Amino acid sequence: MDQIFAVRLDNGSSLDIKASSELGLQPHDLCVFRRDFYTDLGEIRREVPPPANPGDLPTALRKAETADLATANANDAKARSAMQTAHRFVNSLGLEMKLLNAHYSLDGKLVTIQFSADGRVDFRELVKELSRALCTRIELRQIGVRDETGIHGGIAVCGQQLCCARFLKEFNSINVKMAKEQDLSLTPATISGVCGRLKCCLKYEHEGYQEFEKGMPRRGEWCDTPQGRGRVSDRNLLTRRVSVTLESGNVVQFAREEITIQPTERRSGGNGNGGNGGSRRNRDGGRRNGQNQGPRNGEQKREAQPPKESPESGPGAAE
Repeated sequence: MDQIFAVRLDNGSSLDIKASSELGLQPHDLCVFRRDFYTDLGEIRREVPPPANPGDLPTALRKAETADLATANANDAKARSAMQTAHRFVNSLGLEMKLLNAHYSLDGKLVTIQFSADGRVDFRELVKELSRALCTRIELRQIGVRDETGIHGGIAVCGQQLCCARFLKEFNSINVKMAKEQDLSLTPATISGVCGRLKCCLKYEHEGYQEFEKGMPRRGEWCDTPQGRGRVSDRNLLTRRVSVTLESGNVVQFAREEITIQPTERRSGGNGNGGNGGSRRNRDGGRRNGQNQGPRNGEQKREAQPPKESPESGPGAAE
């Protein structure tokens, strides 16, 4: 039976591979796998659920042996030399790109160079020059600032290793609305990660906060409390406690179950009978309940005037 593992290469990129259970691979083991036309070496990070088409995944061949580790060390030295060559060609061609790292596959059939840039870069001429200089196949891969941060690694504000360096393989869409729904301060220092983009963990807790939000009042809503009428000034979604500013000016905390949110028409300043809110409700309510209402200004009651019969539509008219 095949197992699916997440594997991390020495250039920081990650991929999933399939491995026979007979190999006995465990997290932190180094293994040799085959992908397309080349073989490579990676570190097992963790076992992951199988995808829809596991047959398309690279296949683990064996645990890394002493000879494989020696080859990998030699490839590291060749990769450093390849980076110097790449920098020289980038400068000579005048390309605006930041080279990050180079990686030789275990068998040396492929060199992958990762870079970052503000926009699209035409690197076709660079690939030709590198292929002639290194005498192997070249793959240039442009990555974003989040991937770059994952390559360098680091410690997040939570004290844990960065998620992008530890386990993330894909980055979900994140927006400021998620921070608002979690009642977070919208200052960049609070909601931005090491990469300068919105924190990935905003996505982790988003669905949970949406559940916590259900039944909780908004700030500014009027409510009835055991100590009288007041307006919601703050709330804690996790503890489900609400801070209410009473009409006396005192701010008191209550559990959500202890307060009753006032209806919309009462919060608008009306008492249910007076004010624009109440009168409009009565007018609209009458129409919805089917009560007879007079025509509005400028409207005509069409049913009061029966349609005129044309000569062709009278009794006995020919069709």
